[in-house]
Amino acid sequence: MTRVAAIDCGTNSIRLLVADADPATGELVDLDRRMTIVRLGQGVDKTGRLAPEALDRTFAACHEYAEVIKRHGAERLRFVATSASRDAENRDDFVRGVLDILGVEPEVISGDQEAEFSFTGATKELTGTDHLAKPYLVVDIGGGSTEFVVGEDHARAARSVDIGCVRLTERHIRSDPPAPAELDAVRADIEAALDLAEQTVPIREARTLVGLAGSVTTVAAIALGLDAYDSAAIHHSRVSYEQVAEIVGRLAGSTHDERAAIPVMHPGRVDVIVSGALVLLAIMDRTGAREVVVSEHDILDGIGWSLA
Repeated sequence: MTRVAAIDCGTNSIRLLVADADPATGELVDLDRRMTIVRLGQGVDKTGRLAPEALDRTFAACHEYAEVIKRHGAERLRFVATSASRDAENRDDFVRGVLDILGVEPEVISGDQEAEFSFTGATKELTGTDHLAKPYLVVDIGGGSTEFVVGEDHARAARSVDIGCVRLTERHIRSDPPAPAELDAVRADIEAALDLAEQTVPIREARTLVGLAGSVTTVAAIALGLDAYDSAAIHHSRVSYEQVAEIVGRLAGSTHDERAAIPVMHPGRVDVIVSGALVLLAIMDRTGAREVVVSEHDILDGIGWSLA
């Protein structure tokens, strides 16, 4: 087996996976999996630059992760950076900081590469199990972008579009709770992005919808009625369309403090969960999906497998 470390630095969060990968059995055994909300994409949609305080938060998390990687003795490390760092004029400051701390350059990957990793991570353990029909549609709702991938055993078509929970919230939501006109503006952006995605990805062909990332897992945790976030309970849970619609309505009508009081709500997700949940509901409406299969395994696992 190979001990690998994978870091996924997105618009809202930075995440680490240290695992033992066994290509012979197809197993990726977690040793450490953690997430820190750093909001790297703070203001990028408006200014085109990474904010100094956002870089500071991200570099602090990198120092913490460097200690974890050293402690576990990972043989290989790959650092993948996604939407926010693709868009920023001063991304060189980000690259230099990561290199100084971790000894590797962040790979600022394309949206299509991001989608490929997400598909591998989400579906590798689904193949031939759970009676889930193919093709799969894997949807990774991030902070700055959302990735759509359709495939059977391998990705067949992919597209990344610029609708993420942070980007949509910063662009449109000012009121607490969000005003109806603000929610309509978010929905309009989502529908336009779905039109773009459908130009490349036959999302309506999918027989199983697989949802990834924090907006989806938070909705699942609420649907399950959990008192605390439980990754094992959430992984491969199934949330019906009716449950998603009810939760979206509840979140959209709640104040910041009411959302913060939900036991499974991460503090860094309180202000962006409405937009993220709206993306999920719109995808289910567009595809006719009656449920979403929720995966805790995603781009991190795909990055890990790429090292194995």
